[in-house]
Parts: sequence; C-alpha cells; structure tokens
Amino acid sequence: MAGAGEPRRGVGVGLVTTELRVSTRGDADIIDLSEPVSRAVGDAGVSDGQAVAFVRGSTAAISTMELEPGGVADLRALLDRLVPVAGDYEHNRLNNDTNSHAHQRASLIGPSEVVPVLGGRLALGTWQQLVLIDFDDRPRERTVIVQVVS
Repeated sequence: MAGAGEPRRGVGVGLVTTELRVSTRGDADIIDLSEPVSRAVGDAGVSDGQAVAFVRGSTAAISTMELEPGGVADLRALLDRLVPVAGDYEHNRLNNDTNSHAHQRASLIGPSEVVPVLGGRLALGTWQQLVLIDFDDRPRERTVIVQVVS
C-alpha cells in the first residue's frame, strides 16, 4: 500500500487530505487500513477530531470489523446468503457484465467510515480494525481518500 504524495491542508480550516493507493485481489478481499489511516492522522498533527476514509468506486466498501479468520469467514458467508455471486441481475444483463453482486454488496456496506481521533490516535476498539473490502470479480487498484478534520 503506497501513499500518493504529500498531504494537502485545507485553507483556513483544520482539514488534511491524503490519498492511499491499495492493490486488491477482488472477490471480497479485505485490506486492513488501520495503520495507513493512523499514519495520515499522525502526519496531520491532529490531537482531537475525526478521520474519514472513503473509497472511490462502486464495487468496494469501507467498514470496521474484528479482522480475524472467523470474522472474515462469517462476513463472507453472510454476504453470500444476502447477495449471491451467481444471481439473476439486471445490471449484468444490461451491461453484459458479471459484477452486479459487487455493486449490491458495496451499496449495503457503504463507501466510507468516520472514526473519532482522540489524543492523536484513532479511537478504534481493541479488536476493531478499519477495513477496505473489494467486492469486484477481479483484482483492482483502489484509491482511498482520507480526510483528517480538527
């Protein structure tokens, strides 16, 4: 995972924006964003505020979870029950495509999370990680925009 350059500071406000580049395998690949977002908070020099992580694209999502094998397996099983990969999807028919399930799953979870920043650190729980989930049916290069607000 690589950053996309120097953080940009908002003019007249306590806002710093950083872009992260993330390579994924697709097919519900889950990437831990906790450390790179924590680095963005540190680089912003914010003691108390909020960190917003937003993924560009309509087939990926950002959430929080306990990132361990059982939790990952349970989340994937839940999404397979709710939005199966093989389904009768209008998007696939109309666009000669195969990833409607990815769009639907990403819509359910959502493209962003807001995490409080307290004492210069993300206020995540002990077993809680900030994660990117790529639902597309192929590997992708994703851009995650992190905004730290004070």
